[in-house]
Amino acid sequence: MATILELVQEIEKLPPAERVQIVDRVIRDTIKPDADLEQIWVREAAARWDAYKRGEVEAVPYETVMARHRNER
Repeated sequence: MATILELVQEIEKLPPAERVQIVDRVIRDTIKPDADLEQIWVREAAARWDAYKRGEVEAVPYETVMARHRNER
């Protein structure tokens, strides 16, 4: 059986896209989603989208968000 170090060394030889697939699979096998929490986020996302469509909130351009983030560092 391979050691963790050996596995990491083999993974590092892979292209980035394949490494992401491995990470995704490990995370999905390790962290099981909380169905109740997922439903809360679904409702929240729908409420935010509806508020946007009604004109109650404005969209913030990606560039603006990133500029604010960079300035907060």
